This record gives sequence, C-alpha cells and structure tokens, in this order.
Amino acid sequence: MMVLLWIRGVLARRFLRVAGAAAGIALTVALLAAMTLFLANAGASMTARAVSAVPIDWQVQVISGADPDLVGKALADAAPVKAVHRVRYADVAGFEARTGGTTQTTGPGQAVAFDNRYSSDFPAEIRPLSGTLDGALIAQQTAANLHVGPGDTVWVQRIGLPPAEVRIAGVVDLPDADALFQAVGLPPQATPQAPPDNVLILPQEAWRQLFDPQQKARPDTRLQLHVRLAHEALPPDPVTAYTFVTAAGHNLEARVAGQALVADNLGSRLGAVREDALYASVLFLFLGLPGVALAVALTFAVTASGAARRRTEQALLRVRGATTKAILLLSAAEAAVAAIAGTAIGMAAASLAAIIVPGLMAGLGVNVPTLLLVACFGLLVGFIAFLYPAWRDARWASVTTARRTVSRPSAPLWQRLWLDMLLLAAAGLFFWQSASTGYQIVLAPEGVAATAVDYKAFVSPALFWLGMALLTIRLSATIIARNGALLRMIVAPASGALAPVVSAALSRQAGRLTIGIAMTALAISFATSTAIFNTTYNAQARIDAELTNGSDVTVFGTADRPAGAHLAALASLPEAAAAEPMQHRFAYVGADLQDLYGIDPARIGRATGLSDAYFSGAGAAGTLALLAATPDGVLVSEETVQDFQLQQGDTINLRLIDARDHQYHPVAFRFIGVAREFPTAPKDSFLVANSAYVARMTGSDASEYVLMRARADPAALGRHAASVLTSDPSMKVADIGQAAHLIGSSLTAVDLGGLTTIELGFAVVMAAAAAGLMLALGFFERRRPFAILAAIGAKPPQLAAFLWSEGLLILIGGMTFGLLSGLLTAWMLVKLLTGVFDPPPEALSIPWLYLAVMLGLVAASVAVAVWSARPSAGQAAEQLRDL
Repeated sequence: MMVLLWIRGVLARRFLRVAGAAAGIALTVALLAAMTLFLANAGASMTARAVSAVPIDWQVQVISGADPDLVGKALADAAPVKAVHRVRYADVAGFEARTGGTTQTTGPGQAVAFDNRYSSDFPAEIRPLSGTLDGALIAQQTAANLHVGPGDTVWVQRIGLPPAEVRIAGVVDLPDADALFQAVGLPPQATPQAPPDNVLILPQEAWRQLFDPQQKARPDTRLQLHVRLAHEALPPDPVTAYTFVTAAGHNLEARVAGQALVADNLGSRLGAVREDALYASVLFLFLGLPGVALAVALTFAVTASGAARRRTEQALLRVRGATTKAILLLSAAEAAVAAIAGTAIGMAAASLAAIIVPGLMAGLGVNVPTLLLVACFGLLVGFIAFLYPAWRDARWASVTTARRTVSRPSAPLWQRLWLDMLLLAAAGLFFWQSASTGYQIVLAPEGVAATAVDYKAFVSPALFWLGMALLTIRLSATIIARNGALLRMIVAPASGALAPVVSAALSRQAGRLTIGIAMTALAISFATSTAIFNTTYNAQARIDAELTNGSDVTVFGTADRPAGAHLAALASLPEAAAAEPMQHRFAYVGADLQDLYGIDPARIGRATGLSDAYFSGAGAAGTLALLAATPDGVLVSEETVQDFQLQQGDTINLRLIDARDHQYHPVAFRFIGVAREFPTAPKDSFLVANSAYVARMTGSDASEYVLMRARADPAALGRHAASVLTSDPSMKVADIGQAAHLIGSSLTAVDLGGLTTIELGFAVVMAAAAAGLMLALGFFERRRPFAILAAIGAKPPQLAAFLWSEGLLILIGGMTFGLLSGLLTAWMLVKLLTGVFDPPPEALSIPWLYLAVMLGLVAASVAVAVWSARPSAGQAAEQLRDL
C-alpha cells in the first residue's frame, strides 16, 4: 500500500522528472534496437549482393582419367546444389579468317563448349552483341582481331591436327572471362592468370567432333563442372555464410581427392565481403554507441537534476523511522515506473522504425533474442539511474547533511587531476599512431576463416569524446563561477540592465548550469558528427559508383559498334546535361594486354567527376592539363609503373590494333603521370591517353563509350538513352544507381539510408531533448525561488530576464562546444575509417540544412522550456503554499 501511495505521489508531484527519465530510457532502447536491426539487415543485404554478383559459384575441374559422374555424385553429397553444367576447354594454336581479300591470324587461344541450357543458369557469362546464340560464337576481341562477324568462316588451328572450318553464328562479350578461364587448383597467393585473348565458343557436339581427336593426343584438354549452389540455404550473415561455403568446399575436396580440383568463387567473394561486414560493425560502434551513451547520460542527468529534493525527502523519511531497505524499495518502485514505461516506448519506437525504414522489418523475427537483451539493458539503466543515488545518499549521507540546502562546492577529483587534458592528449597520441602508420582497422586475411578488428582504433575517438565533455564542463564552470565580463556579455541580450544581477545569480548555480551545457553540447556534437560523416559517406558512395559506372549514365559499345556513333542523338536528349565520347581500346605493354582509354582532357570533366585522389603526384586539373599539352602522353596505372620500372618521361611502345589492316603495331607514347583510378577502368592495370593521338595512330576515331551527365535523375536519362538505342542491341546502357548495387570494393556497397534515417532522427530528438528537458527540469526544481521573487514584488519582465538568460547561456554554450566537438569528431572518424571510402574524400561534406534545422529545434526547445516556466501573475502565494 505504501508503495502505491508513493508512486501516486511521485506521478502527481514529480511527473516531469519521471517522464524525462522514461524518455531517456526510451531513446536508449529505441536507438540500440534500431541499430541492432540495421546491423542484421546490413549483413543480410551484403550476403545477398555478394551472392548475386558471383556468376559461377564453384568450378570443379575433373582430372584427366577421373569419372565425371562420380565427381558429380560427390558434389551433390557435399553441398546444396541447384544446377551443374559440364564445360569443356581446349587449347588452340590460333585462328585464321579471310575477309576483304586479306588474311588475318591470331595467336593462341581457347575453344570452349557450353551445353544448351548453360546460358539460362549462368546468364552473366555470355552477353550477345550480334547474330544469334545458336551455333559457334566468337568473343568480341577475337572478332575484332579477325575482322569477322555472323556468317563469316573461321579456321581453327588445332594442335597436331589439320585446321577445322567453323561458321560464326554470333559475336559475344565475356564479362566474367577472368573467372571463366581461371587456372583451377592454384594456391590463393598465386598471381592470377590473364584470360586468353582469343576465344571460340562451340556447342558440345561440335566441340567433341573437333577436339576429341586432339584430346586423345594431348590430355591437356579440360572438363569442368560449373556449379550453382542453392543460395536460399546460405546463412544471412556474411561471415557465417563464408564459413558454410568454404567448409562445404573443403568437404568436396576431401571427397574427390585425386579426382578433381575446386575453385570456390563464391567463397572468395564472401571472404571479401567479411571485411565489409566487420566495417558495418565498426560503423555501429563508431556511430551508434555514442548515441546510446548520450541517451544513458541524459537519463542519469534527468534523475540527478532532482538530487537536492530527493535527499531532503529521504532525510524526512529517515527521521520518521524509514530504513535503508524501505527507502530503496520506494526508489525501486519509482525506477520501475520509469524503466518499464521507457523500455516499452523504446521498443515500440524501434518497431515503428523497422516498419518505416526500408529493410529493417526483416530483422525483427531474426533478432528476437537480441532485442530481448536490449530491453533488459533498458530496464537495467532505469533501475541503476534511480537506485544508485538513493543507495549512495542513504548509505553515506547523514540526515543533517541531506537536509542542508546550502553547501560549499568543491572541485571534483577529475578537475584537480586535469583528467580532461590528459584524455585529449592521449586521444591525440592514439590518433596520430593510427592515422600515420597506414594501419588497417579491419583485417580479413585471404584464405583464412578468421577476421579481426583493430579495436585500438576506437580508443582515440572515445578518449576525445570524454575529454571534450569534461573540458566543456571545466570551461563552462569557470566562465560561470567567475561572473566575469564574458558571462555578462552572454546574458546581456536577454537581461538588459539586469545583466550584473542575473549573472551574479547564475554564478551561484554553476554546477547545475554546466551539466545542462555539457548535455546540450554532447547532443549537438553527436548530431553534428553523425550528420557530417553520413553526408561525406553518401557523397563518396556516389563518387565510388560514378567511378565504377563512368558517369551518371554510360553507354558501352564495342569496337565494331561504337557508342560514339550515336553521340549526336544521345547529346540531344533533354535529360542530358553533357555527353562526351571515350575510346576503349586494348594495348599490349610488353606481353601484358591492358585497357586503353582515349579521352579529350579538356572536355572529359563535363561528363564525369575526376577527383584529385585519382592521380598521383598532382591534382586532376594539373594532370589533365599536362596530358592535353602532351599529344603523345600517357597516364599509367601504379601497378604497371612498378611492374615495368617506369620513370617519368620514359618512352613506352604500346602495341595497338590498326583499323587499316587489323594487325597490332607498336605506337610510341611518353609516360607523363600515374593514374590510381579512372572512370570504368579496372583497379589493376590500365592506360589513359589523348583520343586524338590514338585515333591518328590507329586509323580510327571510333569511341566505344559515351559518358553522360544527367540534369536530374540518372535513371530517367538511362531509360531514354536505352529507348534511343533499341535498334542496336549491342549497346549496353548503365546508370549510376545500377552501379551502386554492384560495387564490391568497400562498405559503400551497402545502402546506409536506414542508418542515416535512424542516426539523424535520434540525433535531432536528443539534441532538442537535452537542451529543453534539462532546462525545464532546472526550472521545475527552482519554482520556489521564483515564487519568492514574485511574492516580494519582482515584475514578470524581471523574472523573465532570469529565465531567458539561463536559456540563452545553455544554448550558446551548448552550440559553441557542441559544433566544435562534432566537427573535430567527424574529421577524426573520416580519417580513421579511410578504408570505408574508395577513393578517400578530399574534404568533409557539411549538411548545412540539417545542421540549421537541428540547431533551430534546439533553440525552439529552449524557448518552449522558458515559456512554460514563466510564473503566473498573482499566484505567488498559492505556489508558495503548494511548494
């Protein structure tokens, strides 16, 4: 009965404080639950995207003399298999064709045999460019070398046998040639082998007629089983899925030892995604935990705001015979109300966020045990916030001390030890060590099932965050307690002529005001750092996608059907802001075949963005200007520079195919710079040169690609570009949105829209609550002094001067320290999480609108708190009796 009466009295007399504590618990639970759902959804989406991006899950090469049927049975027993196809390979000495009165020949190549249903189960392996898929197919580069097309005849130079005649049915592109022709059975550390330059694809029957005799004489012809696993059987977590697939692969290797070799493409892809999954966890820790810590701190600050009144009430209970156990029971009842209500509201808010934010609903059923732990954590926070102060006061404070209303403040231990400065110095030291040594915050060794996160990287931002919080308290307390000119200048706009009196009154409340300033600063810092990091992340995700796709929209053509032929029609589209052609040729650097991109350096920037990070030694503008001034200049990738030991100014003889005789001829270029990245280019080896020089030396000004800048929506431009090119099916149109789903180089492959919505939404709420709620609770606890002032004749404008001055002080202090801390924290996060970005950002992206809205809401919450605390005119006596 006593407990119920106590709860009734608490809700009637201290509802604001209980509601504030419940709000803090609700924010803690909701943010932690929403972040947990995001983490689970991010892992599942990474797994799904990784699996969808693998054209062939497993390639099982049957050793010569082994029984393919037995290998297939072992395969079905080792893993959940959805489809298996037999693919045959044979080496050829070369190909020959006679067209236009001339004879063209190629070097060695390979002839491959697919069965009839192969394309339906592995659609990404073959992209038709011209002709049909019924019959012999020739790869695009081979067709260009031989100058043949559908209907032409090619002679296959078999090894040890007479040439065989094949009629071409179609020309195709092989987008996944690297995996299709990989050497199966090599160790993970081995250097990948380049795919053959010349490829012919035959039906199974035709291949066997041509190469069964060669197979008898040369057992180096190969048979592979291309396997598609049942993806629905894979675990949603990337690390668990990687372990599952690699274990199944090892099981198969044990079953077919001595009979077959296994190339685990799916396991390799999931192995790369493990790093992204750990980066998602890193982002959760870097971005989510500070918000959770802030919500917990807000809960404790709310309960601490009524510390003086609580001690007085406990002293009165102890005078009347209440034991420590009884006092703790009453505090536990108050804690139960706030904790249960806050946890329930927080879980409801997280469920609502899961419904509103795309993708989070899938995590609700999967993470029920985790969500229960989150709810328990919320209850624990609530009980500790109420019970610990009650136990401390009942255990260590005497009745006389508890009833004392005026006490001599003393500097806390951390101030006397200068702990804030020590924390900031340690944060700077750890940050310098981490950022200057080329560390990797996430380590996922290739071929190793274990992964690791360098958790030492969390030390510097954590120490910085704590150090800035303590420094804010120290500086705020010093400014307020000294009652100097700076304090009077801050409150003068709100207090006017009463500035000296108001500042003197505020200087006596330095402890309470500094807590309000610190909580407001921490909330603004959290909102600022989160918003800047998310904006920078989104900007870099777009740059990453643009780097992969080439531009907002890119039209990919071929040497026979260049996209540049449609440049006029594409540039005239109303959605196109700019359209620029770009050559895509192939050039031999020694024996290494590399991609060569021919551009107009003066105009390429109209259609695509070129970051300074793309080039080494100079910015984008300087490098392109140098290329424009050097007609025979060439930019070379870093890998090529290292492989061939090139020096600036060296002459490089590249072998390019000449359009006049379709043969490779050496062309001299001058090495003028290094390109780390370039739009549409592979990450390893490529070349960039002047398109005019390439056209003059090869006899062809054809541009295989067209880069297009969109005025508004790239997807709309892509659809209109595709409609213009419907008459030419060999043209491929890709927009930047499609590329964003295929990026695998970093965590920017993951859509952080859900994380952004969660983080920024909670940041705004906490920033407004920290300022307004803390101020309102302070006013609530000081209703009696304001009522006394009103009773002795203070006018409403004079009372308002005290209220508005206090609100202005918390607002200015919180914004000043919060914005500074948030900007520095965001800069530190971007530097520490450099591995997330590809390429690294050149500067922070500031979301000015969001920051303005957030600061406006903080100011509005302060105004509402001040407005609601104004004493009612003529009711001072009644308020004194009630209080």
